[in-house]
Amino acid sequence: MKKFIGEPVLSLFAALNLQSGGSTTKDELQSLCSKLHPVSCDKELIRLGPIGDGGYLVPDDLTGIEACFSPGVGFSSTFEKDCADRGIKVFLADGSVDSAKSYHKLFVFIKKYIAMITDNIFITIDDWVKLSMPDSQSDLLLQMDIEGSEYEVLLAVSDALLKRFRIIVIEFHALDGLRSKPFFKIASQVFEKLLRTHTCVHNHPNNCSGLIQYEDLEIPSVMEFTFLRNDRISSSSFAKIFPHPLDADNAENKPSLPLPACWYRGE
Repeated sequence: MKKFIGEPVLSLFAALNLQSGGSTTKDELQSLCSKLHPVSCDKELIRLGPIGDGGYLVPDDLTGIEACFSPGVGFSSTFEKDCADRGIKVFLADGSVDSAKSYHKLFVFIKKYIAMITDNIFITIDDWVKLSMPDSQSDLLLQMDIEGSEYEVLLAVSDALLKRFRIIVIEFHALDGLRSKPFFKIASQVFEKLLRTHTCVHNHPNNCSGLIQYEDLEIPSVMEFTFLRNDRISSSSFAKIFPHPLDADNAENKPSLPLPACWYRGE
């Protein structure tokens, strides 16, 4: 897992004891899950990064992507190196470290946290892209594992920039909190924002954490999602095979965690 980026919004949820705000209904949870059922399209999935934590499945649609933006520097930069080896410039950001974990001539690091504001410690993702690529309007890739801060960062990103990300790979945390109405409201707004321009093409539960049972629904605490921009999909059908042959457990010392049935369409 990658390091924390700023103060996660999840800490605020806990401090406010948002469980007191009421419970999400089963129908609401089921509806959200169904919107995130992954599809198979004409772009085959490939794996970038290691076999295990830090590796992700993405559509084989990287040609023409100018840069990857990867907030959060973890124990490995293998995903980023795989992008750079394909000629994609990689921008990394993390205020808690002084550099990326490895060197590549196409890596550009900034010592700041990605957040909802820009100052001497934090920077918004819009300002980060403008600073990094001031004269470009080309397609980008976003890969983000920032331990819970993904919700605030995605709520703050502009629609214009979101549309530039051809591929978006995000690890979402604390999804067991979807039972709480206040957290569900925020998280569902984030997913709805993504789904206006992108479609889920892969999801995978991280077996570092367990899952919660909500009636007959199973919600993993941590899940990896890959989204592809809608204009890159010419034909699609719901994916049927889970786990994907390229999927791998994130944690070797914990039991495997199959994708629960409510997260895909099935037969």
